[in-house]
Amino acid sequence: MRMELVEECTAGTDVAWFCVRAQPKGESLAARLLAGLPGLEVFLPRIKYSRAGRTGTRWVTEALFPGYLFAKFDLRKSLRTIHYCPGVSCVVHFGSHWPTVPERVVEEIHRALGEEEIKTIGQVVRPGDEVEILTGPLLGLTAVVERFMPARQRVAVLLEFLGRQSSVELPFSDVRSQRDVRLQAG
Repeated sequence: MRMELVEECTAGTDVAWFCVRAQPKGESLAARLLAGLPGLEVFLPRIKYSRAGRTGTRWVTEALFPGYLFAKFDLRKSLRTIHYCPGVSCVVHFGSHWPTVPERVVEEIHRALGEEEIKTIGQVVRPGDEVEILTGPLLGLTAVVERFMPARQRVAVLLEFLGRQSSVELPFSDVRSQRDVRLQAG
């Protein structure tokens, strides 16, 4: 019965890109195992950034779209195989409709990430850098970066205020590196 619904909604469709939902933290496993299946092309866009931890800073690689990856296949021939692949939760669908991802969208993401399919995000600021606060009640004050938190899009800064240092967390967009200001001026 299920395969009949697939044939009805994909009449005239051969091979196309689909969005595949991975099991929690299973994007890499699903991508690796799906890539080993015949007739499938897999694309798992990822980002790489440094994250501060208890033992120091380390590089972390994560899926650009957490929980999802793209696969190009013939829905009628491969749906069941993909659905039961370890690491895969399902092929994204709405009722009996499996939407496709346009080829140009996948190509554009691939082009932006490069051959390795990983975008490395460099630190905007480093601990010890001076920054200017750009918004809110602290507008115009200078602070020193204490911690950089790329996953949360935030930065912790030490602020000298009323004769004592206070730690404040701010969004990246609320600070500008003094180093950047000097580079722009010169």
